[in-house]
Amino acid sequence: MNAIAAVSANWGIGLGNDLLFHISEDMKRFRALTSGGTVIMGRKTLESMPGGKPLPKRRNIVITRNPAFVREGVEAAHSVEEALSLTAGDDPDHVWVIGGGEIYAALVPYCRMCCLTHVDAAPACDVFFPRLSDMANWRLLRAEPPASDGGLSYRFVDYVNTAL
Repeated sequence: MNAIAAVSANWGIGLGNDLLFHISEDMKRFRALTSGGTVIMGRKTLESMPGGKPLPKRRNIVITRNPAFVREGVEAAHSVEEALSLTAGDDPDHVWVIGGGEIYAALVPYCRMCCLTHVDAAPACDVFFPRLSDMANWRLLRAEPPASDGGLSYRFVDYVNTAL
């Protein structure tokens, strides 16, 4: 399993149930990496998507505490363990954790890689990605040269979990 996110300079990922950044190349990378695979997210992340609908061309698993949660095109999991069991037969390279903050915090320890877009800005935020640079078992595997979009400087970076 892997995780994917766009993070600010202080590892922020969201504010008010919305993304901090809308970078065209980041969205293209997200689609390219996750299409045809499985995405795992929290209910609030699902609700933040256009129309609250699941992502097309992907198997959508939503972790929720609500036992009555039902949404067309979504498989509900009521715990991290249940989400992990739902993906047990999937190719781990095609299972992606896509948010939000609580889901990242719970599932990043199970991830082999985190594909991040590091944005050189620190806007106000209320949701954060785990600070991999401070974690002993996470190493920077690859960092692309900086790019820019709409005045924002960013770079694609991949971290690998050396404990797995």
